[in-house]
Amino acid sequence: MTQLIESTKEMFRDSRFLRKALIIACPVALQGMLNTLVNLVDTLMIGTLGATAIAAVGLANKVFFVFNLLIFGIVSGAGVLAAQFWGSGDVKSIRKVLGLSILMALGGSLFFVLPATLCPEAVMRIFTTSRSSIELGAGYLRIAAFTYPFIALTAVYVAMLRAVNKVVFPVISSCIAIALNIVMNYVLIFGKFGAPAMGVAGAAVATLMARALEVCLMLAYVYGKKLPLACGLSQLFGWSRIFVRKYFVTASPVIANEFMWGLGTTLYSLAYGRMGDEAVAAITIATTIQDLVVVLFQGLSAATAVILGNELGAGKLKRAEKYATQFFILQFMVTIAAAAVVVAIRWPVIKLYNITPEVANNVNLCILVFAAYMPAKMFNYINIVGVLRSGGDTNMCLFLDTSGVWCFGVPLAFLGALVWRLPIYVVYALVMVEEIYKAAAGYIRYRQKKWLKNLAAEIR
Repeated sequence: MTQLIESTKEMFRDSRFLRKALIIACPVALQGMLNTLVNLVDTLMIGTLGATAIAAVGLANKVFFVFNLLIFGIVSGAGVLAAQFWGSGDVKSIRKVLGLSILMALGGSLFFVLPATLCPEAVMRIFTTSRSSIELGAGYLRIAAFTYPFIALTAVYVAMLRAVNKVVFPVISSCIAIALNIVMNYVLIFGKFGAPAMGVAGAAVATLMARALEVCLMLAYVYGKKLPLACGLSQLFGWSRIFVRKYFVTASPVIANEFMWGLGTTLYSLAYGRMGDEAVAAITIATTIQDLVVVLFQGLSAATAVILGNELGAGKLKRAEKYATQFFILQFMVTIAAAAVVVAIRWPVIKLYNITPEVANNVNLCILVFAAYMPAKMFNYINIVGVLRSGGDTNMCLFLDTSGVWCFGVPLAFLGALVWRLPIYVVYALVMVEEIYKAAAGYIRYRQKKWLKNLAAEIR
């Protein structure tokens, strides 16, 4: 306890650490917050069409969820290397990471675009047996899938910009894109200003327009400002065998991690989908509200990965270890505040939705379950996504996430939903048991210090 108190005092005295953490974490968290707010607005607007519409779009977006996790895996693994290269001043290698990441991300997007556009009804049937949800969701999914390549390209550039400590413009571009998204949602969902009333399909068109604009803004910024990422095709490609091997040794477990974890959590939705439209609507709304605070930890974990990666790449292992401890302290303090906020705002936000009292009460109870598990869940964000990955300990991250989902989450989801037939909030509580397991096993791995590695030096 004495050592913890001293570490906390040291953290508050370390203005260099706090300044750098806030400079990176705040824009990333703000960007996530803005994306969550547009999802909230989407859900509110679609919610006026009824619980089935909410369920249909929520289930259709599970395809995007898995796709997004694949892209997150690609850019997270790439970001680990890029941050360490930036710490060692190796811009040439950062550009090679960028080129390989673009190729991987755009190639990965095709695996999702094709089935979602060619046979969306079959994709929707994976998640639900409700005919009305399948029809509505398929119309949404067929259009929304065309946003995936734009999202992939944007994600790669955002991750690379974070690695070189350029985090402000991605927030600006997100603000512009989100403003367009909200306006076009209103116009196309409800048929305003002479536009046709497209319903849920209108939300997909609005998202496509916004994502296309965001890519254009990102590329204009990178090349207009002549940033380190601005280069010709020859500098993006032409990788050495050693470079490619190290990239995949670092990134492949992260990609597999996010994809396998995403596949597992998508199976949660399959279980929820068998519980009826009202259960799906409740968990969809609860997740949207929870995301308002989760983005804080996404920002903090991104800052952890970048800052520790910079220090490890520069060979400053002791400082990296000290900063890891300080990030855990910061995470715990933010968790307590965020839990209080999400509990306080739950009913004012729930009342914005046009839902039955039973659905509203289930949303309330799901949020309380989430708040109870927050200390473990948010520790895992910082430890797995930030600390362990920053030093390339990605195989252990893969093991922790996949074993948590597949050994605990998925079995408990199906037992609770289909065998025991428990209420949605109890099933959600069972699913979250995986966070306790990952927190305990992840802490043990952190204490072993196998993540303290200079990957940039290993490639040279």
